[in-house]
Amino acid sequence: MERFLMDSLKEWKLRENRKPLVIMGARQVGKTWLMKEFGRLYFKRTAYISFFNNARMKRVFDSTYDVRRIIAAINIETGITVNPEDTLIIFDEIQDAPKAFESLKYFCENAPEYYIVAAGSLLGVALHEGISFPVGKVDLLRLYPLSFREYLCAAGEQQLSDLLLTKDYGLIDSFRDKYIFHLKNYYFTGGMPEAVEVFIRDYAYKAAREVQKNIIFQYRGDFGKHISRQDLPRVNMVWDSIPSQLSKENKKFFFGKVKQGGRSAEFERAIEWLSDAGLVNLVFRVSKPDIPLAAYKQFSMFKLFMLDIGLLGAMSDLDEKVLLEGNRLFVEFKGALAEQYVLQQLLCETPYTPYYYGTKKSTFEQDFLLQSGMHTVPIEVKAEGNVRSQSLRLFYEKFHPARSVRLSLLPYKDQDWLCNLPLYAVCNLRDLSVS
Repeated sequence: MERFLMDSLKEWKLRENRKPLVIMGARQVGKTWLMKEFGRLYFKRTAYISFFNNARMKRVFDSTYDVRRIIAAINIETGITVNPEDTLIIFDEIQDAPKAFESLKYFCENAPEYYIVAAGSLLGVALHEGISFPVGKVDLLRLYPLSFREYLCAAGEQQLSDLLLTKDYGLIDSFRDKYIFHLKNYYFTGGMPEAVEVFIRDYAYKAAREVQKNIIFQYRGDFGKHISRQDLPRVNMVWDSIPSQLSKENKKFFFGKVKQGGRSAEFERAIEWLSDAGLVNLVFRVSKPDIPLAAYKQFSMFKLFMLDIGLLGAMSDLDEKVLLEGNRLFVEFKGALAEQYVLQQLLCETPYTPYYYGTKKSTFEQDFLLQSGMHTVPIEVKAEGNVRSQSLRLFYEKFHPARSVRLSLLPYKDQDWLCNLPLYAVCNLRDLSVS
């Protein structure tokens, strides 16, 4: 299975001022596989240490930050002689060993010649709860579920994946039916590696759904293990409310949909935990579509999306038969699947931080708003080919953005003020080319 983040790992390996690398990401997105595959392909040896239920190695770091003693312990634990020139050291589930995480600072300062990659499924939660972060002493990467292009590669459609990046829309549109076929499947299977792997063997929809349900079950197990009794009911309530929140016409998160009379103060910690665990993505509203967007962020106004579109479908018990009913899948939950899909691609395929625009009485709310250089770019998401909504035009007439983008199932078309981009080509928003 190809993961595009491997290119970033190869670049990190060659970097002269390389620091220990930390890969962030939720459980089950493929961090362990990626690190081991990186070691297998580009190093002579890989010394793998997992701190999950590994009291012996935790004690090593509790007693010393001496790099020589730590390397000696790694040699004994793994049975591999670590050579800084050709050995990759992997620290997995590092959130379970706070001292090991802090030791990355000393590797950076005193032994930068060692190649060290670390990851932890709940590292974001651990950092929020007080683990000391080695500021300026580590490099960071984030791994998400498979993007649509990565899914195409896994499905044996490498050429379709590569073709998207050429932006040759005349040729791309010639294969529109194939792209839509795979996009429908991606909407159902999502990008969790195990679900994709099970599905592509023989288009086993039920098997993929079983994997997704099992992943959700494991996430709930994490809730019980790592959340206090006081906060656990609230985390479950927020988690369970996400499908209904996204099925509304207005997808802004309403605390009253979690619990009648619910208020933000009651559920802030629950949302914070889910976000730190990488299980949800928050998209904040801005009060003004101006530069910099972060200056106009409204912290109390946001949309709350799932980690993965396949998990959203599994939580909603979306039946695979919907795949057979034309384009019905794309408009389920009032277009919630389409927005979830677009957000996932924006996060893993582009360098931008997505926001959205709206006011209390706005008639031209924009699904997403991106900042490209000194410009803001409104993004309207249409679930299928019906694009008669006037909100994007009204936004354009009021704010006159240099570029506006509508995502739909229609073929590519660049008009004077609007670019219609096919949903299967969201990856090309990485280069907005605003002048």
